[in-house]
Amino acid sequence: MPENAATTNLQDYGIQDDVAMHSESYSKHYDDDGRLKRTGTVWTASSHIITAVIGSGVLSLAWGIAQLGWIAGPTVMLLFSLVTFYSSSLLVQCYRAEHPNYGKRNYTYMDAVRSILGGDKVRLCGILQYLVMLGIVIGYTIAASISMMAIRRSNCFHQSGGKNPCHTNSNLYMIIFGATQIVLSQIPDFDQIWWLSTVAAIMSFTYSIIGLSLGIAKVAEEGTFRGSLTGITTGSVSLSQKIWRTSQALGDIAFAYSYAVVLVEIQDTIKSPPSEAKTMKKASLVSVTVTTVFYMVCGCTGYAAFGDAAPGNLLTGFGFYNPYWLVDIANAAIVIHLVGACQVFSQPLFAFVEKGVTQRCPNLERELKIPIPGFPPYKLKMFRLVWRTLYVLFTTLVAMLIPFFNDVVGVIGALGFWPLNVYFPVEMYISQKKIPKWSNRWISLKIFTVACLIVSVVAAVGSVAGVLLDLKKYKPFHTNY
Repeated sequence: MPENAATTNLQDYGIQDDVAMHSESYSKHYDDDGRLKRTGTVWTASSHIITAVIGSGVLSLAWGIAQLGWIAGPTVMLLFSLVTFYSSSLLVQCYRAEHPNYGKRNYTYMDAVRSILGGDKVRLCGILQYLVMLGIVIGYTIAASISMMAIRRSNCFHQSGGKNPCHTNSNLYMIIFGATQIVLSQIPDFDQIWWLSTVAAIMSFTYSIIGLSLGIAKVAEEGTFRGSLTGITTGSVSLSQKIWRTSQALGDIAFAYSYAVVLVEIQDTIKSPPSEAKTMKKASLVSVTVTTVFYMVCGCTGYAAFGDAAPGNLLTGFGFYNPYWLVDIANAAIVIHLVGACQVFSQPLFAFVEKGVTQRCPNLERELKIPIPGFPPYKLKMFRLVWRTLYVLFTTLVAMLIPFFNDVVGVIGALGFWPLNVYFPVEMYISQKKIPKWSNRWISLKIFTVACLIVSVVAAVGSVAGVLLDLKKYKPFHTNY
């Protein structure tokens, strides 16, 4: 039969039109990889990034600048922001292999390393990425408990007129935060927490603005800017302490900018066209710019208000007591923000473990349908319930064992910044773009990598030293503030 006759025959029966309509309907609801259409935009991606980045790290920046001084503090902060944006610009191009618009998607950071670099680097990347995520969740659990205790102490101070020291134990508040995370961790996947990220991003602006306002009010009240060009002096602390604190400050600032561990996962929520890389680069620019402005203003204002005595956590170190209700609002906003931030960093780890386990044991995918009056039945997966609950219990327990906010933040920032924010993005970019060895571009990228490695090593040493010093005077589960 001639080809045109066959075509005519299909048209007579309406089959060709049905196929075309089915194909068009399929493309409206599914992406090129067969998954449901992604709906993320520049703004949702920016919300996820801001939720991940403007976390509790902003509260330690005044302390960080106090160690570095008026010259080095803002300079280091600006350099970290430039490094973060540059490396993220390299990493966003690794979402699709070979072609920016039609190449195979890499759903996770590990997928990108596997498809571009391969070998042992995949395993190394996975270990580092998920350890950093785990560490961040532990750090955020500590920070959230400290903010909840700050609310309790703030009201206690107000009621006693400052006569009662109002000491309280952190364990109860960590348990409360952990219980909340157990409930929220049952949200099935990353794409469904966009609303939580939006609320968390709003909260981060709320407490940052309050911290900034209180700092400005304190400077105005005293009529002078505190601090010095070189930071805390060796007269106040020993030379060795000055060195360790300076190193730890680098780790704190590195932590405050880290979001590479979830960048590819956030990019996987973005719709196209335009290309995901183009949208994500815009989101990174928006987020890093907003973050840097907030960090500069909040960190510098806190240092100007308190000078060398700047607390490790601006809103919970009781640099500010009044108005107590405003301090309470700020700390409540921190807790709400950290509830969302923990999910941003936990969901990729949940997905990784569940994918690996269910591939080996498909029976664990079975669901229990729980009827809810007036709503569709809730689909409960027992493995998801048990595994995610155990994960939250573990992170809460570790947070109760090592509740040193500043030191933990510094260690996580130092250990995760170089490999995940710099090394892997640069290596993947070199491989993907086939940059010739010993070319000017190749040499420049290698110098950039080595320079960031040196800073990370210095920060790691200082932060680990800080943890060891804290452990000498600490009894497990007996932390009082």
